[in-house]
Amino acid sequence: MWKNVGYYNGEMGPLEEMKVSMGDRALYFGDGIYEATCVANRIPFAIDDHLDRMYNSLRLLEIPFKMEREQVKAELQKVIDAAEDNPVHFLYWQITRGNSMRNHVFPQGVEPSLMIFVKPHTMKSMDVPYKLISLEDNRFKLCNIKTLNLIPSVLANQRAAEAGCDEAVLHRGSRVTECAHSNISILKDGVLRTAPTDELILPGITRKHLLALAREHGIPVVEEPFSMVELMNADEAIVTSSSALCMRVESIDRIPVGGKDPRRIKLLQDAYLEKFRRETTSVG
Repeated sequence: MWKNVGYYNGEMGPLEEMKVSMGDRALYFGDGIYEATCVANRIPFAIDDHLDRMYNSLRLLEIPFKMEREQVKAELQKVIDAAEDNPVHFLYWQITRGNSMRNHVFPQGVEPSLMIFVKPHTMKSMDVPYKLISLEDNRFKLCNIKTLNLIPSVLANQRAAEAGCDEAVLHRGSRVTECAHSNISILKDGVLRTAPTDELILPGITRKHLLALAREHGIPVVEEPFSMVELMNADEAIVTSSSALCMRVESIDRIPVGGKDPRRIKLLQDAYLEKFRRETTSVG
């Protein structure tokens, strides 16, 4: 077993010792997709939801990945099982168009590449709210595909870190889209509002679960765009991601926000944590 486990096209070993081909199109074009989730008790959380999105992203990028769902699960589990014991692990995998000489045109007769890694992970406490900064969303209009093209998100996260913040909330004009690597929703007058899953946001798995949990607990859900003004005046702002689940926002650009509906946001956080624990506990 290793602390950090790496995998590349069937080969596995300590992550720090793994090698990737210089022909992998991820290196030149970011030509691939990725997924990530948390693992507890060696059970990856919401794996079927992630695989659904993975195959949809592959379809949209026209990557001819032939590996069947159950084989992908088996390869992921192989890497998980090779990791040293830890309460929670972070599981990441990506699929690229494969290895070939650099050329913008799709290579012919090339098999896609699969890369996986697992490392120890500590989930953020939902008792510690997020601080955000706001930035203009300058990404291209394929945000519904979970691609490796993340430079705008990298720059946005750097700006957030420099400001002593946890995330950056992005907007196109007045419309809020999402955060640099998370989705964002608001509670207002007892209603959960979130942007629609168009080409401007990633259809987040945690976002999907949050909406389902809200409905289960009698909280109405509206999927329509909201503005920065509405975000700043929301009763609560909620950031969701696979690695941190459901986080309350306390400030944006150093201006306090939210704090007006603690009962509902605590209800959603507790329900999400219970879902995570229930679905990552082995039976028998």
